[in-house]
Amino acid sequence: MKILVQKFGGTSVATPESMKRVREKVLSGLAQGCKVVAVLSARAGETNKLLALAEEWSASPDLAETDALVSTGEQVSVSLFAMMLKDAGIRARSLLAWQIPIVTDDDFGNARIRSIDSAILKDCLAEYDVLVVAGFQGRTADGRITTLGRGGSDTSAVALAAVLNSVECEIYTDVDGVYTTDPNICSTARKMDHIAYEEMLEMASMGAKVLHIRSVEFAKKYKVPVRVRSTFSNDPGTLVTQEDSRMEAVLVSGIAYDKDQARVTLRDLPDIPGTAAAVFGPLSEKGILVDMIVQNTSLDGRTDITFTIPRKDLRQTLEIMEDVAPRTGASEVIHDVSVAKVSAIGVGMRNHSGVAARAFSALTQEGINILMISTSEIKITILIQEKYVELAVRILHDAFGLDWDID
Repeated sequence: MKILVQKFGGTSVATPESMKRVREKVLSGLAQGCKVVAVLSARAGETNKLLALAEEWSASPDLAETDALVSTGEQVSVSLFAMMLKDAGIRARSLLAWQIPIVTDDDFGNARIRSIDSAILKDCLAEYDVLVVAGFQGRTADGRITTLGRGGSDTSAVALAAVLNSVECEIYTDVDGVYTTDPNICSTARKMDHIAYEEMLEMASMGAKVLHIRSVEFAKKYKVPVRVRSTFSNDPGTLVTQEDSRMEAVLVSGIAYDKDQARVTLRDLPDIPGTAAAVFGPLSEKGILVDMIVQNTSLDGRTDITFTIPRKDLRQTLEIMEDVAPRTGASEVIHDVSVAKVSAIGVGMRNHSGVAARAFSALTQEGINILMISTSEIKITILIQEKYVELAVRILHDAFGLDWDID
């Protein structure tokens, strides 16, 4: 049995007209001789309405009950779409996550999938040609409804593709693929035919909203080929897959940026063992994600430590640092929210040198000052003033020739 998993986002199922386009994509999958598992999100705007409703009824909405509430958005989508398919003479039925079941942990609002029982899915596929499955949902081992966090329907789809050994997992959105950078700020951005899992992970971690980062982690772990396509065109989109020699030949594949950054500095700390642990331990305990870290060269036994965090965590971070500072001997805590990250990403960096030099040279020529630098095997990230982000993206995109057709 050939199985094809297709996922459709909120804009794709917002209206009867848009759902008819989704139906055509499902019919195309059936025409390829596949059984189709269509994973649907809530209709555009529905989740936000339900969250607002929770705030209206409760001063402090219980997380478990909030999940039970917001999961109804997907239930509406799959029911309506299953009706439409049946009206067209297609053997179809809807399935909610608890019926399968998709079992998660109990981190309500941001649950992680632990297991999926494929037996019910396979039994249903023997009887029906299309299963319309609610994305974003799960259930705990003791039967409480959970949700997987924003973008969680992507993760639902890839996880289902993994357990069903789907020929491919098609993620349909309102964009026609993955671009070398944000086409809204760089007119020469080019849609890629292929991108490696690791590159897509780095781009997602930098704020690229094409795919939910946990869906890419699933795809990489279980080697699920994922194709990002548009519901509104027949473009083949971008295939997210394992890297090959063609990908490795390209120095840089994409430029990503993230404006959701704040920089925090502890000044004049004692440069002794245990200082860094005293600074970052309390942040870890509160689940605050620290990204870039720089410790200055010791001068007379004193040093500064600077790090970046998401802006939403700034207030809590400063509260923690105000407690940490006197205990570590820091003279002051300062912060800056007018910063942003820009990254050059590519698996080709493993086998090529000179990426950093080219990036730094291009930025220097435009007078853009680099505040912090971090690197990984396939990424170079710089922290700059936020006002220069769009210029920096265009400069680096041009410096690495990403507008060229190399596929």
